[in-house]
Amino acid sequence: MSKQAIARLSRRISSISTSNLEVAKEEADCVVIGAGIVGIAVARALALKGRDVLVLDSASTFGSGTSSRNSQVIHAGIYYPPHSLKALFCVKGRNLLYDYCSKLGIPHKRTGKLIVATSSSQIPKLNHLMDVATRNGVDGLRLIEGFEAMRMEPQLKCVKALVSPFSGIFDAHSLMLSLMGEAECHRTTFCYNSTVIGGHLDGNNMQLHIMGSNDLQDVDGKSLLQPQLILIPKLVVNSAGLSAVSLARRFYGLNNGVIPPAYFARGCYLTLSNTKVSPFEHLIYPIPEDGGLGVHVTLDLDGQVKFGPDVEWMDGVDDISSFLDKYDYSVSADRKEIFYQEIRKYYPNLRDGSLELGYAGIRPKISGPGQSPADFVIQGEDVHGVAGLVNLFGIESPGLTSSMAIAEYIAHRFS
Repeated sequence: MSKQAIARLSRRISSISTSNLEVAKEEADCVVIGAGIVGIAVARALALKGRDVLVLDSASTFGSGTSSRNSQVIHAGIYYPPHSLKALFCVKGRNLLYDYCSKLGIPHKRTGKLIVATSSSQIPKLNHLMDVATRNGVDGLRLIEGFEAMRMEPQLKCVKALVSPFSGIFDAHSLMLSLMGEAECHRTTFCYNSTVIGGHLDGNNMQLHIMGSNDLQDVDGKSLLQPQLILIPKLVVNSAGLSAVSLARRFYGLNNGVIPPAYFARGCYLTLSNTKVSPFEHLIYPIPEDGGLGVHVTLDLDGQVKFGPDVEWMDGVDDISSFLDKYDYSVSADRKEIFYQEIRKYYPNLRDGSLELGYAGIRPKISGPGQSPADFVIQGEDVHGVAGLVNLFGIESPGLTSSMAIAEYIAHRFS
Protein backbone atom coordinates (compact mmCIF):
# COMPACT_ATOMS: atom_id res chain seq x y z
CA MET A 1 0.00 0.00 0.00
CA SER A 2 1.46 3.36 -1.02
CA LYS A 3 1.80 6.34 1.32
CA GLN A 4 -0.85 8.10 -0.73
CA ALA A 5 -3.22 5.18 -0.19
CA ILE A 6 -2.47 5.20 3.55
CA ALA A 7 -3.29 8.89 3.70
CA ARG A 8 -6.55 8.29 1.85
CA LEU A 9 -7.37 5.45 4.24
CA SER A 10 -6.81 7.62 7.31
CA ARG A 11 -8.96 10.42 5.90
CA ARG A 12 -11.75 8.01 5.00
CA ILE A 13 -11.81 6.33 8.37
CA SER A 14 -11.96 9.66 10.19
CA SER A 15 -14.48 11.43 7.99
CA ILE A 16 -16.70 9.12 5.93
CA SER A 17 -20.16 8.09 7.05
CA THR A 18 -21.48 5.23 4.93
CA SER A 19 -25.18 5.73 5.50
CA ASN A 20 -25.64 6.98 1.96
CA LEU A 21 -22.37 6.02 0.32
CA GLU A 22 -20.91 2.83 -1.06
CA VAL A 23 -18.21 1.40 1.17
CA ALA A 24 -14.73 2.20 -0.13
CA LYS A 25 -12.18 -0.59 -0.60
CA GLU A 26 -8.39 -0.59 -0.46
CA GLU A 27 -5.82 -3.31 -1.01
CA ALA A 28 -2.92 -3.83 1.40
CA ASP A 29 0.04 -6.16 1.83
CA CYS A 30 0.15 -6.89 5.59
CA VAL A 31 -2.28 -5.60 8.22
CA VAL A 32 -1.50 -6.00 11.93
CA ILE A 33 -4.49 -5.39 14.19
CA GLY A 34 -3.36 -3.93 17.51
CA ALA A 35 -0.49 -1.58 18.37
CA GLY A 36 0.46 -3.22 21.64
CA ILE A 37 3.94 -4.58 22.25
CA VAL A 38 3.26 -7.82 20.35
CA GLY A 39 1.62 -6.09 17.40
CA ILE A 40 4.46 -3.58 17.17
CA ALA A 41 7.08 -6.34 17.35
CA VAL A 42 5.26 -8.34 14.67
CA ALA A 43 5.04 -5.28 12.40
CA ARG A 44 8.76 -4.66 12.78
CA ALA A 45 9.63 -8.30 12.07
CA LEU A 46 7.44 -8.39 8.95
CA ALA A 47 8.83 -5.06 7.75
CA LEU A 48 12.40 -6.31 8.16
CA LYS A 49 11.37 -9.19 5.88
CA GLY A 50 10.52 -6.63 3.20
CA ARG A 51 6.74 -6.51 3.64
CA ASP A 52 4.64 -3.33 3.55
CA VAL A 53 2.85 -3.22 6.89
CA LEU A 54 -0.16 -1.27 8.14
CA VAL A 55 -0.88 -1.35 11.88
CA LEU A 56 -4.41 -0.43 12.96
CA ASP A 57 -5.40 0.42 16.52
CA SER A 58 -8.66 1.71 17.94
CA ALA A 59 -6.90 3.92 20.50
CA SER A 60 -5.35 7.32 19.91
CA THR A 61 -1.83 6.02 20.50
CA PHE A 62 0.18 2.81 20.81
CA GLY A 63 0.44 0.47 23.80
CA SER A 64 -2.46 1.93 25.74
CA GLY A 65 -3.95 -1.41 26.90
CA THR A 66 -2.30 -4.44 28.48
CA SER A 67 1.15 -3.36 27.25
CA SER A 68 1.15 -0.37 29.61
CA ARG A 69 -0.72 -2.01 32.50
CA ASN A 70 1.63 -4.70 33.75
CA SER A 71 4.68 -5.30 35.94
CA GLN A 72 7.28 -4.56 33.21
CA VAL A 73 9.13 -7.68 34.32
CA ILE A 74 11.47 -9.70 32.12
CA HIS A 75 10.53 -13.28 33.00
CA ALA A 76 13.10 -16.08 32.93
CA GLY A 77 10.77 -18.90 31.76
CA ILE A 78 10.15 -20.71 35.03
CA TYR A 79 6.44 -21.35 35.26
CA TYR A 80 5.39 -22.78 31.91
CA PRO A 81 4.99 -26.44 30.84
CA PRO A 82 8.04 -27.75 28.94
CA HIS A 83 7.74 -27.53 25.14
CA SER A 84 4.79 -25.11 25.42
CA LEU A 85 4.82 -21.93 23.35
CA LYS A 86 4.96 -19.92 26.57
CA ALA A 87 8.11 -21.75 27.67
CA LEU A 88 9.82 -21.62 24.28
CA PHE A 89 8.99 -17.99 23.52
CA CYS A 90 9.69 -16.75 27.04
CA VAL A 91 13.21 -18.20 27.17
CA LYS A 92 14.03 -17.06 23.64
CA GLY A 93 12.25 -13.73 24.05
CA ARG A 94 14.11 -13.01 27.28
CA ASN A 95 17.45 -13.39 25.53
CA LEU A 96 16.31 -11.31 22.54
CA LEU A 97 14.97 -8.63 24.88
CA TYR A 98 18.11 -8.30 26.99
CA ASP A 99 20.25 -8.21 23.85
CA TYR A 100 18.05 -5.60 22.17
CA CYS A 101 17.83 -3.41 25.28
CA SER A 102 21.62 -3.52 25.71
CA LYS A 103 22.35 -2.65 22.09
CA LEU A 104 19.74 0.10 21.75
CA GLY A 105 20.10 1.65 25.19
CA ILE A 106 16.61 0.72 26.41
CA PRO A 107 16.51 1.21 30.20
CA HIS A 108 16.56 -2.17 31.95
CA LYS A 109 18.03 -3.92 34.97
CA ARG A 110 18.73 -7.56 35.74
CA THR A 111 17.48 -7.53 39.32
CA GLY A 112 17.09 -11.24 39.90
CA LYS A 113 14.07 -12.81 41.56
CA LEU A 114 13.29 -14.94 44.60
CA ILE A 115 10.27 -17.25 44.48
CA VAL A 116 9.54 -18.05 48.10
CA ALA A 117 7.85 -20.81 50.05
CA THR A 118 6.42 -19.37 53.26
CA SER A 119 5.43 -22.73 54.74
CA SER A 120 6.80 -26.27 54.54
CA SER A 121 3.69 -27.37 52.64
CA GLN A 122 4.76 -25.15 49.71
CA ILE A 123 8.23 -26.66 49.33
CA PRO A 124 7.08 -29.43 46.92
CA LYS A 125 5.62 -26.74 44.66
CA LEU A 126 8.93 -24.88 44.75
CA ASN A 127 10.78 -28.09 43.85
CA HIS A 128 8.34 -28.60 40.97
CA LEU A 129 9.03 -25.10 39.65
CA MET A 130 12.76 -25.83 39.78
CA ASP A 131 12.25 -29.03 37.77
CA VAL A 132 10.03 -27.34 35.17
CA ALA A 133 12.37 -24.37 34.77
CA THR A 134 15.40 -26.65 34.32
CA ARG A 135 13.58 -28.59 31.60
CA ASN A 136 12.75 -25.26 29.94
CA GLY A 137 16.43 -24.41 29.69
CA VAL A 138 16.44 -21.66 32.32
CA ASP A 139 20.04 -21.24 33.46
CA GLY A 140 21.48 -20.19 36.81
CA LEU A 141 18.62 -21.31 39.05
CA ARG A 142 19.31 -22.56 42.55
CA LEU A 143 17.27 -23.61 45.55
CA ILE A 144 18.34 -22.07 48.84
CA GLU A 145 17.25 -22.43 52.43
CA GLY A 146 15.19 -19.77 54.13
CA PHE A 147 18.07 -18.42 56.22
CA GLU A 148 20.12 -17.88 53.02
CA ALA A 149 17.24 -16.04 51.35
CA MET A 150 16.70 -13.89 54.44
CA ARG A 151 20.41 -13.09 54.48
CA MET A 152 20.02 -11.79 50.92
CA GLU A 153 16.79 -9.95 51.81
CA PRO A 154 16.60 -9.10 55.56
CA GLN A 155 12.93 -8.02 55.34
CA LEU A 156 11.90 -11.36 53.86
CA LYS A 157 10.35 -14.28 55.73
CA CYS A 158 10.39 -17.72 54.10
CA VAL A 159 11.43 -21.34 54.66
CA LYS A 160 12.96 -21.89 51.22
CA ALA A 161 13.45 -19.96 47.99
CA LEU A 162 14.21 -20.43 44.32
CA VAL A 163 16.71 -17.87 43.02
CA SER A 164 16.35 -16.72 39.41
CA PRO A 165 19.30 -14.51 38.44
CA PHE A 166 18.06 -13.74 34.91
CA SER A 167 14.74 -12.10 35.85
CA GLY A 168 14.65 -8.33 35.55
CA ILE A 169 12.75 -5.16 34.77
CA PHE A 170 12.70 -2.77 31.81
CA ASP A 171 10.98 0.27 30.33
CA ALA A 172 8.26 -1.17 28.09
CA HIS A 173 7.33 2.25 26.68
CA SER A 174 10.90 2.87 25.50
CA LEU A 175 11.02 -0.59 23.94
CA MET A 176 7.81 0.04 22.01
CA LEU A 177 9.08 3.40 20.77
CA SER A 178 12.30 1.82 19.54
CA LEU A 179 10.56 -1.06 17.77
CA MET A 180 8.10 1.37 16.19
CA GLY A 181 10.92 3.56 14.92
CA GLU A 182 12.57 0.60 13.22
CA ALA A 183 9.28 -0.56 11.76
CA GLU A 184 8.47 2.89 10.37
CA CYS A 185 11.91 3.06 8.76
CA HIS A 186 11.03 -0.12 6.86
CA ARG A 187 7.69 0.78 5.26
CA THR A 188 5.35 0.38 8.26
CA THR A 189 2.54 2.85 8.91
CA PHE A 190 0.62 3.15 12.18
CA CYS A 191 -3.00 4.27 11.92
CA TYR A 192 -4.80 5.13 15.17
CA ASN A 193 -8.46 5.77 16.03
CA SER A 194 -9.19 3.03 13.48
CA THR A 195 -11.18 0.06 14.73
CA VAL A 196 -11.39 -3.28 12.96
CA ILE A 197 -14.97 -4.29 13.72
CA GLY A 198 -14.97 -7.59 11.83
CA GLY A 199 -14.46 -9.03 8.39
CA HIS A 200 -15.77 -11.48 5.83
CA LEU A 201 -14.39 -14.17 3.60
CA ASP A 202 -14.20 -13.50 -0.11
CA GLY A 203 -13.16 -16.80 -1.61
CA ASN A 204 -10.50 -17.94 0.85
CA ASN A 205 -9.21 -14.51 1.87
CA MET A 206 -10.29 -12.33 4.78
CA GLN A 207 -11.45 -8.79 4.04
CA LEU A 208 -11.44 -6.45 7.03
CA HIS A 209 -14.23 -4.07 8.06
CA ILE A 210 -12.91 -0.77 9.40
CA MET A 211 -14.68 1.98 11.31
CA GLY A 212 -13.47 5.20 12.89
CA SER A 213 -13.27 4.84 16.66
CA ASN A 214 -14.98 8.18 17.25
CA ASP A 215 -17.99 7.03 15.24
CA LEU A 216 -18.02 3.69 17.03
CA GLN A 217 -18.30 5.49 20.39
CA ASP A 218 -21.86 6.50 19.52
CA VAL A 219 -23.06 3.01 18.55
CA ASP A 220 -25.01 0.93 21.05
CA GLY A 221 -24.07 -2.69 21.61
CA LYS A 222 -27.13 -4.04 19.78
CA SER A 223 -26.74 -2.21 16.47
CA LEU A 224 -25.43 -3.86 13.33
CA LEU A 225 -22.03 -2.34 12.65
CA GLN A 226 -21.52 -0.94 9.17
CA PRO A 227 -17.92 -0.57 7.93
CA GLN A 228 -16.67 2.74 6.61
CA LEU A 229 -13.84 1.05 4.74
CA ILE A 230 -13.03 -2.48 3.62
CA LEU A 231 -9.37 -3.49 3.55
CA ILE A 232 -8.23 -6.36 1.34
CA PRO A 233 -4.86 -7.54 2.70
CA LYS A 234 -2.63 -10.43 1.70
CA LEU A 235 -1.77 -11.13 5.35
CA VAL A 236 -3.75 -10.29 8.50
CA VAL A 237 -2.34 -10.69 12.01
CA ASN A 238 -5.04 -10.42 14.67
CA SER A 239 -2.98 -9.13 17.61
CA ALA A 240 -5.89 -7.31 19.23
CA GLY A 241 -5.12 -8.59 22.73
CA LEU A 242 -8.17 -8.30 24.96
CA SER A 243 -10.51 -8.10 21.96
CA ALA A 244 -8.80 -10.74 19.76
CA VAL A 245 -11.41 -13.41 20.47
CA SER A 246 -14.38 -11.03 20.07
CA LEU A 247 -12.96 -9.80 16.78
CA ALA A 248 -12.36 -13.30 15.42
CA ARG A 249 -15.99 -14.16 16.13
CA ARG A 250 -16.92 -11.28 13.83
CA PHE A 251 -14.85 -12.68 10.96
CA TYR A 252 -17.86 -14.00 9.04
CA GLY A 253 -17.10 -17.28 7.32
CA LEU A 254 -14.44 -18.29 9.86
CA ASN A 255 -15.22 -21.53 11.67
CA ASN A 256 -16.22 -20.48 15.19
CA GLY A 257 -15.35 -23.95 16.42
CA VAL A 258 -11.63 -23.09 16.35
CA ILE A 259 -12.04 -19.87 18.36
CA PRO A 260 -11.43 -20.35 22.10
CA PRO A 261 -13.60 -18.81 24.83
CA ALA A 262 -12.52 -15.48 26.29
CA TYR A 263 -12.00 -14.82 29.98
CA PHE A 264 -10.85 -11.61 31.63
CA ALA A 265 -8.89 -11.35 34.88
CA ARG A 266 -8.28 -7.91 36.34
CA GLY A 267 -5.08 -7.50 38.32
CA CYS A 268 -4.66 -4.57 40.71
CA TYR A 269 -1.38 -3.02 41.83
CA LEU A 270 -0.74 -1.13 45.05
CA THR A 271 2.32 1.00 45.72
CA LEU A 272 4.45 1.30 48.83
CA SER A 273 4.43 4.78 50.38
CA ASN A 274 6.21 6.50 53.26
CA THR A 275 9.56 4.89 52.57
CA LYS A 276 12.70 6.35 51.04
CA VAL A 277 14.54 3.06 50.68
CA SER A 278 13.11 -0.07 49.08
CA PRO A 279 12.80 -2.97 51.54
CA PHE A 280 13.91 -5.35 48.77
CA GLU A 281 16.63 -5.44 46.11
CA HIS A 282 15.21 -8.42 44.22
CA LEU A 283 11.80 -9.17 42.81
CA ILE A 284 9.93 -11.29 45.39
CA TYR A 285 7.30 -13.76 44.21
CA PRO A 286 5.12 -16.12 46.25
CA ILE A 287 4.02 -19.54 44.99
CA PRO A 288 1.70 -19.06 41.95
CA GLU A 289 -2.06 -18.98 42.49
CA ASP A 290 -5.09 -19.73 40.32
CA GLY A 291 -5.05 -17.27 37.41
CA GLY A 292 -1.76 -15.55 38.21
CA LEU A 293 1.66 -15.55 39.84
CA GLY A 294 0.48 -14.24 43.21
CA VAL A 295 0.74 -10.79 44.77
CA HIS A 296 4.44 -10.17 44.31
CA VAL A 297 6.99 -7.40 44.81
CA THR A 298 8.04 -5.56 41.69
CA LEU A 299 10.47 -2.70 41.44
CA ASP A 300 10.48 -0.11 38.70
CA LEU A 301 13.50 1.66 37.27
CA ASP A 302 12.76 4.76 39.39
CA GLY A 303 12.94 2.74 42.59
CA GLN A 304 9.23 2.64 43.33
CA VAL A 305 8.00 -0.56 45.01
CA LYS A 306 4.77 -2.10 43.73
CA PHE A 307 2.77 -5.07 44.93
CA GLY A 308 0.53 -7.08 42.65
CA PRO A 309 -1.25 -8.08 40.63
CA ASP A 310 -4.00 -9.99 42.35
CA VAL A 311 -6.69 -11.84 40.39
CA GLU A 312 -10.30 -10.69 39.98
CA TRP A 313 -12.27 -12.65 37.41
CA MET A 314 -14.55 -10.36 35.39
CA ASP A 315 -17.82 -10.90 33.61
CA GLY A 316 -17.85 -10.67 29.84
CA VAL A 317 -17.70 -7.33 28.08
CA ASP A 318 -19.76 -6.49 24.99
CA ASP A 319 -17.89 -6.38 21.68
CA ILE A 320 -17.93 -2.61 21.16
CA SER A 321 -16.64 -1.91 24.67
CA SER A 322 -13.98 -4.53 24.05
CA PHE A 323 -12.93 -2.98 20.74
CA LEU A 324 -12.66 0.45 22.37
CA ASP A 325 -10.87 -0.83 25.52
CA LYS A 326 -13.72 0.26 27.77
CA TYR A 327 -12.85 -2.14 30.55
CA ASP A 328 -13.15 -1.42 34.24
CA TYR A 329 -9.62 -0.48 35.30
CA SER A 330 -10.66 0.89 38.69
CA VAL A 331 -8.82 -0.18 41.84
CA SER A 332 -11.13 -0.51 44.82
CA ALA A 333 -9.92 0.48 48.28
CA ASP A 334 -11.31 -2.77 49.67
CA ARG A 335 -8.48 -4.64 47.91
CA LYS A 336 -6.04 -3.20 50.45
CA GLU A 337 -6.95 -5.59 53.24
CA ILE A 338 -6.48 -8.59 50.94
CA PHE A 339 -3.08 -7.24 49.87
CA TYR A 340 -1.93 -6.71 53.47
CA GLN A 341 -2.81 -10.32 54.28
CA GLU A 342 -1.02 -11.76 51.25
CA ILE A 343 2.08 -9.57 51.45
CA ARG A 344 2.63 -10.14 55.17
CA LYS A 345 3.05 -13.86 54.51
CA TYR A 346 6.53 -13.04 53.17
CA TYR A 347 6.98 -9.41 54.37
CA PRO A 348 5.71 -9.42 57.97
CA ASN A 349 7.08 -5.96 58.75
CA LEU A 350 4.76 -4.22 56.29
CA ARG A 351 3.31 -1.32 58.23
CA ASP A 352 -0.37 -0.43 58.40
CA GLY A 353 -1.23 2.51 56.17
CA SER A 354 1.80 2.07 53.90
CA LEU A 355 -0.11 0.82 50.83
CA GLU A 356 -1.64 3.22 48.32
CA LEU A 357 -3.91 2.46 45.38
CA GLY A 358 -1.98 2.09 42.12
CA TYR A 359 -3.40 0.92 38.80
CA ALA A 360 -5.00 -2.14 37.23
CA GLY A 361 -4.46 -4.22 34.14
CA ILE A 362 -6.51 -6.99 32.55
CA ARG A 363 -5.23 -10.34 31.32
CA PRO A 364 -6.63 -11.69 28.02
CA LYS A 365 -7.19 -15.29 29.09
CA ILE A 366 -8.57 -18.29 27.23
CA SER A 367 -8.88 -20.48 30.35
CA GLY A 368 -11.16 -19.64 33.23
CA PRO A 369 -11.30 -19.98 37.02
CA GLY A 370 -10.19 -23.38 38.27
CA GLN A 371 -9.00 -24.47 34.83
CA SER A 372 -5.43 -25.36 33.91
CA PRO A 373 -3.56 -22.37 32.45
CA ALA A 374 -3.80 -22.24 28.65
CA ASP A 375 -0.86 -21.88 26.31
CA PHE A 376 -0.43 -19.11 23.77
CA VAL A 377 -2.45 -19.80 20.62
CA ILE A 378 -0.94 -18.79 17.27
CA GLN A 379 -3.47 -19.94 14.73
CA GLY A 380 -2.87 -20.07 10.99
CA GLU A 381 -4.41 -21.56 7.87
CA ASP A 382 -3.53 -25.11 8.96
CA VAL A 383 -6.06 -24.73 11.78
CA HIS A 384 -8.84 -22.50 10.44
CA GLY A 385 -8.40 -22.95 6.68
CA VAL A 386 -8.25 -19.24 5.79
CA ALA A 387 -5.25 -18.14 3.73
CA GLY A 388 -3.28 -15.20 5.11
CA LEU A 389 -5.00 -15.01 8.51
CA VAL A 390 -3.08 -15.36 11.78
CA ASN A 391 -4.99 -15.18 15.07
CA LEU A 392 -3.15 -14.59 18.35
CA PHE A 393 -5.21 -15.70 21.34
CA GLY A 394 -4.43 -15.70 25.05
CA ILE A 395 -1.26 -13.60 24.76
CA GLU A 396 -1.05 -12.80 28.47
CA SER A 397 2.04 -13.09 30.68
CA PRO A 398 4.76 -13.79 29.59
CA GLY A 399 3.62 -11.99 26.43
CA LEU A 400 5.73 -8.90 27.09
CA THR A 401 8.91 -10.95 27.56
CA SER A 402 7.99 -13.18 24.62
CA SER A 403 7.04 -10.40 22.19
CA MET A 404 10.16 -10.39 20.03
CA ALA A 405 10.26 -14.19 19.87
CA ILE A 406 6.58 -14.34 18.87
CA ALA A 407 7.24 -11.74 16.18
CA GLU A 408 10.26 -13.62 14.84
CA TYR A 409 8.20 -16.82 14.66
CA ILE A 410 5.30 -15.19 12.80
CA ALA A 411 7.59 -13.44 10.32
CA HIS A 412 9.44 -16.69 9.60
CA ARG A 413 6.36 -18.90 9.32
CA PHE A 414 3.78 -16.67 7.65
CA SER A 415 5.58 -14.00 5.60
